[in-house]
Amino acid sequence: MKRYAPALTWLALTIAMAGCGNTAPKGDAQRGAKLHEICLDCHGSGPYTRQDHKMKSHDALRREVVRWGDYYNPALSEQDVDDLVAYLERDFYKF
Repeated sequence: MKRYAPALTWLALTIAMAGCGNTAPKGDAQRGAKLHEICLDCHGSGPYTRQDHKMKSHDALRREVVRWGDYYNPALSEQDVDDLVAYLERDFYKF
């Protein structure tokens, strides 16, 4: 058992670290693209393509989508937010 300890320790750490910092989009980017058409009623894609865009991370983007999603009636669902974030990251931000 002693000779396997380093390998088991490495395996345990690898598994534990697998979830750390994993902020990859979990939504459906294709569905997000369709949902995004609603956003285009108020603004074009300009906010995403500007050199000085405000979004610097996945978490910041998600917070902003949630914030603006509250304006809709009904508000965007959790799945809608995931899908929009996946689309915006895939096509514009690429975090």
